[in-house]
Parts: sequence; C-alpha cells; structure tokens
Amino acid sequence: MGDKDIGLDVENQPRIGMEFNSENEAYDFYNNYGGRMGFSVRRDYAHKSRKDKATITSRRFVCSKQGYRKKDKRCLDPRKPQAETRTDCPARMGIAIMDNGKYQCRDFVEEHNHLLHLPVTIHMMRSQRKILDAHASKIDLADDSGIRPDAILEYMDGHARNHGYARKDHKNYLQTKRQHDLSYGEAGSLLLYFVKQTKVNPFFTYSLQLDNEEQITNIFWADPKMITDFAQFGDVVTFDTTFCTNKEYRPFGIFAGFNHHRGVVIFGAALLYDETAESFRWLFEAFLEAHGQKKPITIFTDQDDAMGKAIAEVFPETWHRLCTWQIMQNGIKHLGNLMKDGTSFLKDFKACMYHYEGELEFEKVWEKLRNDYGIKDGSWFDRLYGLKEKWAKCYMKKTFTIGMQSTQLSESLNGDLKDYLKVSLDVMQFLKHFEMVVNVKRSNELKAEFDARNKLPRNMFSKSPVMKQAGEVYTPQIFEEFQEEYNWISACYIKFRNESNALREYVVAIFEQEGDFKVLCNPFEAMIECSCMKFETFGILCCHALKILDVLDVKFIPKAYILRRWTRAARNMVVEDDKEKQVEKDVHLDCTQRYGLLCLKLVQIASQASKSGEGYALVNKAAIELCKQLENLYIDVPHLGVSSEGPRVKTIEELGGKKRKEKEKSSYT
Repeated sequence: MGDKDIGLDVENQPRIGMEFNSENEAYDFYNNYGGRMGFSVRRDYAHKSRKDKATITSRRFVCSKQGYRKKDKRCLDPRKPQAETRTDCPARMGIAIMDNGKYQCRDFVEEHNHLLHLPVTIHMMRSQRKILDAHASKIDLADDSGIRPDAILEYMDGHARNHGYARKDHKNYLQTKRQHDLSYGEAGSLLLYFVKQTKVNPFFTYSLQLDNEEQITNIFWADPKMITDFAQFGDVVTFDTTFCTNKEYRPFGIFAGFNHHRGVVIFGAALLYDETAESFRWLFEAFLEAHGQKKPITIFTDQDDAMGKAIAEVFPETWHRLCTWQIMQNGIKHLGNLMKDGTSFLKDFKACMYHYEGELEFEKVWEKLRNDYGIKDGSWFDRLYGLKEKWAKCYMKKTFTIGMQSTQLSESLNGDLKDYLKVSLDVMQFLKHFEMVVNVKRSNELKAEFDARNKLPRNMFSKSPVMKQAGEVYTPQIFEEFQEEYNWISACYIKFRNESNALREYVVAIFEQEGDFKVLCNPFEAMIECSCMKFETFGILCCHALKILDVLDVKFIPKAYILRRWTRAARNMVVEDDKEKQVEKDVHLDCTQRYGLLCLKLVQIASQASKSGEGYALVNKAAIELCKQLENLYIDVPHLGVSSEGPRVKTIEELGGKKRKEKEKSSYT
C-alpha cells in the first residue's frame, strides 16, 4: 500500500499482455515506473534457455524491499546490527519470452506493504542512482584538472541532489575511472593513450624507445598544435628536465618557445628513463623526426654535460646556449657567500653575463674577479669561463635568441605542473594534467590575440609613418619593444659619418651614455646593420639604426627588417606533413568539448523558459521529445583498442628522413 496517489498514463503503467523488445527494455520500463511511484527496483530470478543457456526465457522484477535479508554468518553477535530494509513486499512484474523473440508481461502486482519515497528523495533510491554522461564529463574534467576529490564532491553535491546520483556513486565512479586508466599497467596504458590520440587526430606523433628486455624506457610525443607551433615559432627553443614525475623519479622534459605575442608555446614533451647522453641523443632525434627534420637556430638548456654532448651530435649547426638562471643557481652552490645579494662580486658577475658589449672589457673584469676574491684555478669558476661563448652577452652577439636568456619558459611550465609531480602520481593522471596546463597556455594566446584585435596599441608618435607601420604589422607586445627603441632616437647623435660610398658608415652614440655603435647603411638597397646586433639577436631594429634611417628620411621600416615571427600575420602559414597534407590541429571535438558547447546554448534556453509557465511547458515538452529521439539515435563508435600487431614503435635506427613543408618558406621571416 502506498501513502500517495500518483496519476499515471495507461501507457506508462505496467499491465498484463504488454510487450517489450528485450529484457533490458522491460527492466528500464519497470524501473522508470518505480521511480515515478517512489520505490526502488531490482532483478529477481531468471530462467534461461536449455539450448544456448544464454537467452533469458523468463524474468521477474521486484521491489527492492521484496523478501528478507539473510543472516550474516561473518558476524555472530553484532554490537550495531544493520537496520532492516526489507519488508517482503509483494510488488513485482514478471515477463516471459514469446515465439517472435519479444517479451510479454505475464505477471504484475501493483500493491506495496511499505511507505513509498517522496519525489524529492527519488534520486537516493539505488535503482534510480546513475551518473549520466554529461555529469561524468564534468567529473572527468575536474579530476583531470587536479581538483581534489573532496572539492569535486562539494561542487557536484548540488548537482547530485538534482540530477540523480549520490556522493557514494561519485566516489565509486572516480575509483573505477582510475582503475580503468591503469587496467593495462603503466606501459600498456601509455600505448593505449597514444593510440587513442592518433585515432582522434592522425597528425599526433609519438616515439618510444625499448630496452633489451622490450621494456619502454624513453617516450616523446607532440600533438598537432605543437607541430604547427614549431613550424611557425621553432627558431629558438628551450629544453629543461627540472622535475621528476613519479615514484620511479623519471625525468620529465619540455621543449618550449615564444610565440608572436611573446607567450609560451610548447613544441613537445618527454618522459625519460635517465639523463644520459644516449637518452638525450634518442630524444633529440625523435624530436627532429616529429618536426620534419627542422632544426632550431638556437637551443637553451641547463649546464648538463650529457645533454651538451647529445646536442653537439644531433644539432651540430644549432647555437647551444646555457640558461643564465641555472648558472646563477650553480654559482650559489659553488661560490657560497660571494653570490649573496648586494655583494660587489655578484654585481660584477652579472655585468659579465648581461652588460659588457666588448670582449676585451669582459676579459679584464673576469680576471679582476679571480684575483680580487682569490678564486683558485681548476674551480667551477674556471670551468664556467671555458663555456663563456654559451652565456656571456659579448660572445653571443651573433646568436639569434629573440630576447631569451634562460630555460625559465620550461621552468615556469614545470612550476604549473609541480602540484601533479608527486611520488604517488600515476602516469595517466600526469598526462591528463599536462594536457590541462598546455591548454591554459593556448588559452592565454587566444586572449592575447583577442586583445590585439580589440585594443589599439598606445602610440606615442602618432604622426610618425614608421610608428604607424609598426602598429599595423607588429603584435602589441612587440610594438611596445619597438616603440621603446624608437623613443631613444632623440637621445642618439652621430659622432662620425662617411657617406662617400654607396655603403655609408656612421658612428652613433647615446647622450650621457658610454659606448659607440657602428652603423653601416646602403639606402639604395634598403640595407642597414648595427654593431649592437639588436636585429640579429632579437628581431627588431635598434635605436641606432632607426636614427640613421630617420636622418636619411626613410619613412618606413625596410621589408627585410620586419621579422615575420613577430607580426600579427605570423600564424597565417599552412603547415604540411611529408605527404603534402595540411596538419589539422583539431579534427574532432571530444565529449567534454561537445558538452561545453551545448551547455552554453541549453543554459540560455533554460534561463529564458523558466521566466514563465508557458515557456517552461514548451521547453519541457520539447526536451521529452528530444530525449526520446536521442535514445533511438544509433551512434556507431568503433572499438578503440590496440591491434594484434601493436602500435608502431620507432627505434633510433628508424628515425630520420621525413621533412615537413610550409606553404610560405621564409626561414622564420
């Protein structure tokens, strides 16, 4: 007997003779009926065919309170016995198979011998509790973002009360999800992850190195966006392996650089077994294969001998420069108190790194540091001196660095990841967290691109044709850099000039500053260069060169001195693979993306419809009909798994040979 009277349509109420296409359809029908009435449903006995022992010939569905709980033999004298939940309720629905393969309702008892549940507590009943795909997407997104399970539960608790599942279901879902992620073991899960990525987008690339026992040692991967980013901005790269990722202390490495907004872009990532020269050599070769054998102009790393050896072998034509921040940290370890803030030694040491333009001046100060502070021969100080071409400004004037001085780009990424780099971390969680960090960096670029189109740069020289041109072609960040150089023109003066030849020679100085700069210019061939090498290192003209152009009444920046990678049009390049097929960054929307896009529209509909009863009735009717259509919609999703042959594993001997083309071959210009 119930405590309420609920009116039900005849079609929605069980009755003798009703037919169903399958046993599951009958269960769903009775369970939905139970949800509306206020009782939970469970499957009781089933009879199977004697022929195939698989086909169910008859089945009974009962109220969850049917029968009585059996005595627990494990606990003879419980101090706190469980509360009784069963009342031997007679309510049930029985079905039996017919000759045509369908099932018919042969037995139905409507009456209950207990109180039925209230509509507001229906979601707590066991048979009614379920996590919809939409809710699962939210849980997955929060979990992959590194949010603690308790925090996710607090956030989702309101949704659980209104959308049909309890906190316990949430915890069970997360536990099952993580067990599923590692169901093949770490190595198998990695393979499955990469196979899934390549099925979603065939331009996703990865390489695995195996040891003599066929165990995975080193891993490199790059998604399609990383491939296009490197094609457009891979002139200067940093690589760093600061942190280790898990209890095996496997180094995690990131290849990163600057985009045209001077924001962080990522060109690839790696999990390494160790940090030997052999491992780095394999990694750099895998990196080259993924990017069509295109090598960076300059690469920044920390002061690691094994890494330096591998770079010399794999990137012989690439400038190898050392991270100045890492040098400072090593200096603190080896020189102790000499490197304390405010000391004269630290001041002169930094000047050797960043300020001296002339090599002779650098040599004098370096020798003075050694003598004044009694630094012994053969020390770390001397070993660093032997690498001066890789870190001292005066020796790097011909190195294209785009203003980069350290690996702090990749170090900042490691800082973003540090919450996920724990000894208890499993590799699948790490990969998902890394994806989230990468997506945040890409969102930052979208914001910078939006601002660049939405806001005009502040031009302090609005009448200058050169500055108008700079504002139109450069991104706002680079425009500010250029404007800073242009601002110094008024302080520049010409100390010497020789205009007797087509190649004119000037000596430019800055008022109240030391140092002279030699500028060569051929105005007929739109050629200009300065001894400060600002354009050769950063990619924009210096104030000394701009001074000469101004004196010669050149009103526009010569085309050869507008570096494409700093312009608003830097992304207007089509990147192709070795088969001349355009690399697609996103060929499919995943479940989470589809969910997010639909939510924006459906929330607007719900907000508008809830303002009136008529609107609510209209949308509710449409939603019911839409749900029925979706239930009948068959979506063919192919089984995603590893083939019998296994994924293609690329070895060192197989690396190389491929080249990636660009529609506009510009050598970064």
